[in-house]
Amino acid sequence: MSTPTPEITPNRKHGSPFDRGGADFYYHRPRSPHYYPEGTGHGKRVEIADMTVEEIKEYHDGYTDGEKYNIQKEYDKDTLG
Repeated sequence: MSTPTPEITPNRKHGSPFDRGGADFYYHRPRSPHYYPEGTGHGKRVEIADMTVEEIKEYHDGYTDGEKYNIQKEYDKDTLG
């Protein structure tokens, strides 16, 4: 009898790929996989070229999660140009 494989929950820590994907959607930014291992705005920003397949997937999962709930920052119409 085999043991079922547990479902892996993405790292949702501030700065994680999942967090950055969700933030990009929230702030109306296009998809651009990246993350901050030491937290958003701290340390080195890791770009897509240096990300693993799983990290890229987590980024896209975060962005898609944002799309699912469709919650985005509302800007003043005057600030959007």
